[in-house]
Amino acid sequence: MAAPDFVVVGHVTLDRIGDTIQPGGAAFYAAVAAHRLGLSVGILTSHGDDFPLELIPPQIEVVSVPAEATTTFVYEPGAVPRTMTVSSVASALGPADVPEDWVDASLVLLAPVAGEIDPLLATAFTGPTLAAAAQGWLRAIEPAGAVTPAEWTPPEFLLGRLQAIFLSTEDVAGQEEAAIALFERVPIGVLTAGRLGALLFVNGERYEIAPRPTQEVDATGAGDVFAAHFLIHYQHGGDAWDAAAAASCAGSLSVEAAGIAAVPDRARLDAALREHLRDS
Repeated sequence: MAAPDFVVVGHVTLDRIGDTIQPGGAAFYAAVAAHRLGLSVGILTSHGDDFPLELIPPQIEVVSVPAEATTTFVYEPGAVPRTMTVSSVASALGPADVPEDWVDASLVLLAPVAGEIDPLLATAFTGPTLAAAAQGWLRAIEPAGAVTPAEWTPPEFLLGRLQAIFLSTEDVAGQEEAAIALFERVPIGVLTAGRLGALLFVNGERYEIAPRPTQEVDATGAGDVFAAHFLIHYQHGGDAWDAAAAASCAGSLSVEAAGIAAVPDRARLDAALREHLRDS
């Protein structure tokens, strides 16, 4: 079988906010974003029997490493900055877990949420574009489950394979200089900043990406939607600035409803992008 157009690697999660539990994880949001653009999509993940697989569009191929429990984040309602703990973590993901017919996928996004991806997994892929939404490598999980910032020193072999790294200002709080230094070592780096827009680094040169004004309902997953759209548009057009504008629009659209409800399809994105570019 042919590889999916877009492969994303990382844990799907359960996110508990008060009495509400919903599916989440960077891999989940990025996969849905790519699917709604019409791509064939595969997720390499790990989860327990408690994850509601029926909420993943059936056209998305899911390959899961068995686990006793799903990675579960517990968020403190209304806390600013966002405060979360981890009550369970699924299985780690390594090179041997990559399906043989996926290794030449043309677009691959590594999207860890809890350090679950062995960097060596990157060596299993042979396709032209490998990127990382690296938030999960900048987190430490304390014995009681508290999530705290962690320094990340990526191995040289990983940096040599990555075409792009995506992070948010929340991910790098207190480590901004280290993040910028990291972006200078890959062709493309993106630092998203929510309603403030994003910073795009192309071969070390910094550019500001204007935000699209929106009414935020739920910001969960916006950065992951951004990453997926950026990679897809960049592959199609080869222009990092155009890709960033489209990704910024997609991320802003995705926050206008809870969960994945507002992750845009191509028609909704194209309409919003035309309006945004006209008003910019």
